[in-house]
Amino acid sequence: MVIAHVSDIHFGKIAHPTIVDDLVADVNAREVGLVAVSGDLTQRARRSQFKAARAMLDAFEAPTLVVPGNHDVFAWWHRPVSRIFDPLRRYRQYITDNLMPTFVEDGVAVLGINSAYGLTIKGGRIDEASREMIRSFFGAKEKGTFKVLVVHHHLTKIQALGKHDLARHAKRTLDAAMDAGVELILCGHLHVSHIEPLEIIPGAHRIVIASAGTATSSRGRKEHRDTNFYNIITVSEKVFVVEERRYDAENGGFVTESTTRFERRQRN
Repeated sequence: MVIAHVSDIHFGKIAHPTIVDDLVADVNAREVGLVAVSGDLTQRARRSQFKAARAMLDAFEAPTLVVPGNHDVFAWWHRPVSRIFDPLRRYRQYITDNLMPTFVEDGVAVLGINSAYGLTIKGGRIDEASREMIRSFFGAKEKGTFKVLVVHHHLTKIQALGKHDLARHAKRTLDAAMDAGVELILCGHLHVSHIEPLEIIPGAHRIVIASAGTATSSRGRKEHRDTNFYNIITVSEKVFVVEERRYDAENGGFVTESTTRFERRQRN
């Protein structure tokens, strides 16, 4: 199974005129089984931005699994009432009304959860219903299934990324993922491409965090301020490999920046 991990598209702040088409072409050129999008499809949740995001999703040949990000809710200063009572109305209208999407194929199980809520400003929040879904969805899978969780915000501090925010109830959610045997978490939000294994139980259970950079926007940060990234994850029976793909603006395409290989550690 091959998964393309795309995050922080930010229609409304696209970095290069052809980068979206180049991203779609790069993904479609591979035998990708799923495109997982970890939020922030838009810059300001405007209709035109969601329509552009919908067109991009439809252009992928593989099925897509999408979760919202904090930029996909209405802005406080634009629609304050909608921000509180129906923050994801346009996301649900143009993208999907399923806020806990799932995908199961070829020994891989993927679950997306929502961390974007109207009462938060930049950070996120994860509710108990999402944690219960983590337990029930992954808990029902047979031994040997490769389990992937997709969420916009981070669930743990990563020292290499410097100071950054976490979703509310992040630890409870990370604990639920650990107990359910999740091996890989796909997230975004920080606009820095970084892959890091977390030794939850030293020598036993480990969860790999794949934090994607911004795939197409001009909003890169820190050392990736002027760079766009997305990830390709290749899963086999005993190993999985995360390939970071960097945009080469001069040549108009994505190239391999680095690859990280992990032995699989299956508990459940």
